[in-house]
This record gives sequence, structure tokens and C-alpha cells, in this order.
Amino acid sequence: MPSLKGRAAVITGSTSGIGKGIAERLAAQGVDIMLNGFGNRDEILALENKLKSEFGVQVAYSGADMTRPNEIRELIQQAQDLFGSVDILVNNAGIQNVSPVDEFPEDRWDAIIAINLSSAFHTIKAALPGMKEKGWGRVINVASAHGLTASANKSAYVAAKHGVVGLTKAVALEVATQGITSNAICPGWVLTDLVKTQIEARAMKSGRSFDEEKRVMVSEKTPTQDFSTPEQIGDLAVFLCSDAASQMTGAPYSIDGGWMAQ
Repeated sequence: MPSLKGRAAVITGSTSGIGKGIAERLAAQGVDIMLNGFGNRDEILALENKLKSEFGVQVAYSGADMTRPNEIRELIQQAQDLFGSVDILVNNAGIQNVSPVDEFPEDRWDAIIAINLSSAFHTIKAALPGMKEKGWGRVINVASAHGLTASANKSAYVAAKHGVVGLTKAVALEVATQGITSNAICPGWVLTDLVKTQIEARAMKSGRSFDEEKRVMVSEKTPTQDFSTPEQIGDLAVFLCSDAASQMTGAPYSIDGGWMAQ
């Protein structure tokens, strides 16, 4: 597969988990990386230095808050100023809250919609003009299996991720003749910090160990009875950026151990 060397990517929520996996795989292809997310600054700096030294790419970091449209616009502008363009946009930032809909905290609903859905609109709006001018671009929205189906007590997350899949399709149609693709990756269970927190909460409630609860959790939805990895999702993102995927647009791609096959 031809290298993506010389391209530049903005990846939201890329200081850990899925976003970090995508950043590492794109950097390995020679892509300059704009990291974004929260976390320990020393750990983020270590990640920057690791990507630079291992892959010889430019790496920068922005702590832009995905609930603030002005900071999102500044993130895209910062990347354009540093790298000359934003060729690849990966919308990965996300948060979760589990609660019955009639008990769902309204501030958590607003935050989930803002970070998981609205931020993707704002990044895409800011990045598309540059992609159109260049005649090449890749928009990859990390949705979820919950962008294709639902689970109880996750109303905001399910609503946001369904919205992300719809946004992905609409963008794809709008830029279909301009060398830009727009696709969604829909992971099932991925053993990220977000999921680990859910497992710990369930284990406390059930009285099972973390490992026992992990097996129970993944087996509920996943025929393979195993988690996907951030690195596997990163490899899928790399493929969607390649010339081989230039006619793949407007689609959700499941990486879920067979969840959606049921």
C-alpha cells in the first residue's frame, strides 16, 4: 500500500485508547500528527516524542476542548499553520454515561452530544475548505456499534453515535466528486480506559473480579468473545486513507467481533 508520507492528520481524543492507536498507525505511514485530548502533560509529551523518534514525523499537541466550537476551529487552524494542510481528519473524542433515560443527568446528555457528535460537525466544517482546495481529503468518524444498534441505559451515547453515522453519510454525498471520502468506523468492545471504567463499575456491582466481568461483558454482544484493539482500528483507518479505499465513502465499517452479524 503506498505510503501516506507528507499527509497531515488531526485526531481528536488521541492521547489514549483508540485515538492513540490510530495516531501511531498513521504516524507509521509517515503522516504528521496533531494530537488532541486530556491527560497528564508529561505522558502526552512522551507520546509526542515517541512518535517523532520512531517514525520521523512532525507531531504537535492541542488541548482544545471539544465542547467549545471556537477552540475546535483554533485546533484545525493550528494544524494547518504547522503542517500546511489538514489532509486527514479523525473524529474520535468521546465520553460516556450510563443511566436510564428518565434519570439521565441533563448536563451529561449535553456534554455527550457536544463531544461525541457536535464536535465532529465543527471539525469537519473547519477542515473541509482546505481539503476541497487541495482536491484530496479523508474524514474518518469513529462511531460505534451503538451507531448501528442500541443498548439500554446509553441513550445519549446511542443518539450521538447514530448521529455520527448520519453525518458521515451526508458529508460523503456533499464532497463525492472532490477527491474527499467520509467514512465511519464502528467498533464493538475495545479495551480502552473508557471501557475499563465500565467493567470496574459492573464488577463492583456483581461481586466478580475484573477479569471475570470482562469476559462476561464481551460475551454479551461479541460472538468472537474477544475485544478489538486500538491498533486494529488504527490499521482500518490507515486503509480508509489509502488509494485502495478511494471509492469507499459514506459507509459505516464494523470492527466488532461479529456483533452486527447477529
